[in-house]
Amino acid sequence: MAVRVAVPKEVAPGEARVASVPEVVQKLVKGGAEVVVEAGAGVRSGYPDALYTGAGARLETDPAALVRGAGIVVRVQPPTIEEIGRLAPGTIVVTTMNASRNLDRVAALREAKVTTFALELLPRITRAQGMDVLSSQATVAGYRATLIGADLCPKFLPMLTTAAGTIRPAKVLVLGAGVAGLMAIATARRLGAIVVAYDVRRAAGEQVRSLGAKFLELEINAEGSGGYARELTASEKAQEQEMLATAVADADIVITTANIPGRRAPLLVRAEMVARMRPGAAIVDLAAETGGNCELTQPGAQIEAHGVKIAGPLNLPSQLPFHASAMYARNVQAFLGLLLDAHGELAPNYQDEILAASLLTKDGTVPHAPTAQALAGGK
Repeated sequence: MAVRVAVPKEVAPGEARVASVPEVVQKLVKGGAEVVVEAGAGVRSGYPDALYTGAGARLETDPAALVRGAGIVVRVQPPTIEEIGRLAPGTIVVTTMNASRNLDRVAALREAKVTTFALELLPRITRAQGMDVLSSQATVAGYRATLIGADLCPKFLPMLTTAAGTIRPAKVLVLGAGVAGLMAIATARRLGAIVVAYDVRRAAGEQVRSLGAKFLELEINAEGSGGYARELTASEKAQEQEMLATAVADADIVITTANIPGRRAPLLVRAEMVARMRPGAAIVDLAAETGGNCELTQPGAQIEAHGVKIAGPLNLPSQLPFHASAMYARNVQAFLGLLLDAHGELAPNYQDEILAASLLTKDGTVPHAPTAQALAGGK
């Protein structure tokens, strides 16, 4: 029997994305699945209900009826406790969970015997690239961060030759050259700024230069496992801070994107470094949700200190919900390919390395060891 896929309306404050878009719904329906979408689920993203019905989905106005009989529920944000209470045992939920910050919901999913796949836990392997929601949403965040910086900066970004004289280009410093950082670099370059970037991973230098930016060199190689950076030693941090202080003071816009999975964001821009920046400069901190790369960042707020504007935006992908939703939905579609057979029926192979790595709860257990440990009160 073909599986029923439910697409609820996101209820998290400020969340404008939707987990599936009409283009993807049409493909799922053609593949044999039945798709039920909560009325209004895509409106905030720019996808009205009529596009979903035109793609073959059925609309449902009652949130409880939406998930009744559903084999799979696809989401952007973790389900609330109330939403979890509506799910039948054995229902599969595909979403991002950020388990360490939502342990109460993980526990509720476990007790409800719901099978949960947390997409942020996907392994960084070639076969999983099409499912990588972290990369797709980081692309959106990096782009948006540059626009925020340009809006806060009192200068033109490109060089201009005018009747009133030549305008020198603004200087943008990007800290962290992962997916978000590289997109920020590319966007700032397209806007005509002079761009300098830094990452503790030497391998990132080639990518930075390929985008036309200068790469700050430090004789440290902090390449870690899984493509992430390892944490620096005390001596390495001192060297890094000395070099970054000079670069930060010279920048008109600083965009910080450094994160370490499961840890507080590394502190890169200290208060004394902000004090050395020129008045009117701006900092956009993409690590605000995990503590911030700037010491003065206030998550979800924009402040001014020493004449410098500091923005700590949260959930940036939701600010460009049309394309962020489309990219997320394609990631989810690729993931569902591991759960469904050619006839649209459930046929998951839980031994598959991608499913095994992302499986958070199943049959009243928490297979993901770090989360199970956290629930048990371990460190």
